[in-house]
Amino acid sequence: MKTCLTNKKGVALLMVLWVLMLLTVIVGEFCFTMKTRVNITRNFKESTQAYYIAIAGLNKAIEQIIRQEIMPRKTVSVDTDSEDELEPEWRINTNIMPMVFGNGSYEVRIENISGRININLADKPLLQTMLSGFDLEESEKDIIADSILDWRDADRNHRLNGAEDDYYQSLPEPYDSKDDDFDSVEELLLVRGMTPEIFYQGFENFVTVYPKMEKQGLRKKSEKEEFDYNKLNANAIPAEMWAALPGMTEELTSEIMAYRAEKDFNTLSDVQRLLGVEVYRGLSKYLTLETTSYYRVSSTGKIYGSRISEGVTALIQISKQTMEKFQIIEWVDEIPIQKRFKGISVS
Repeated sequence: MKTCLTNKKGVALLMVLWVLMLLTVIVGEFCFTMKTRVNITRNFKESTQAYYIAIAGLNKAIEQIIRQEIMPRKTVSVDTDSEDELEPEWRINTNIMPMVFGNGSYEVRIENISGRININLADKPLLQTMLSGFDLEESEKDIIADSILDWRDADRNHRLNGAEDDYYQSLPEPYDSKDDDFDSVEELLLVRGMTPEIFYQGFENFVTVYPKMEKQGLRKKSEKEEFDYNKLNANAIPAEMWAALPGMTEELTSEIMAYRAEKDFNTLSDVQRLLGVEVYRGLSKYLTLETTSYYRVSSTGKIYGSRISEGVTALIQISKQTMEKFQIIEWVDEIPIQKRFKGISVS
């Protein structure tokens, strides 16, 4: 009888332990689930905050560009006792200090499209020069340059090294040559000779399709009189593009970027003094200090104490003809400043 009672107590104890173990697992799972949900909620909240901080930075950059390009600059007379300070100019293609906004900050980068090659307007020498920064044979450069020109022209006659329908129709997955302007830089991947390796290893950062002259009701001739699209703005050329220009070395490219980190080139003579007469003579035909009305603005928002960041990038056209003074041509979310820009056109 005593043994039976002892066995019953042992079974009861065992059942209690199993119940306690089960409750521990349930409570642990519940705590883990709640912690996960709290983290998800917090991350969503911080992500949303960071996103709208990034938008705030984008809007501030647009305001700043309009102020600098269209509106008369605010000045303070030396004869007055005003304590207002001039707002510092936001320079293009340089690092701009992070700005505090709410419980976080935004970091903005402004790029003028004048530092990129318009593949709808550039001539063959400039296209070939752009390809000099890649490990390509001269024949390969000729093929790509001629094929770009064939892709965008209206006729069906290919250049010496180019391609038209007969080439593209012979491919495993055939298609026709467009015979019209490029609508996006990604369209280059359809052109003969252009490979994903070339495109994604820097080529896409050298080129633009804006402005799209005829599709925006603009006359090519009058636009060319305002800006020569076979030239590049020395204040807007990225380092990789500088390295591709004739006569440029790694050392000269570093000197150019170090100079630009401190200030802009005010005259092309400043560029000549930095590069030397011989190098400057070889690339002077590609250089200008003129800007276009198109700006690519990237803004990244961050929350203090959080590793989460969100970004927005937009292509903006500054226009004196509209009440808003600007027009958003492209917009894309969640693209950090360091990553490549891929736009989605908006009508």
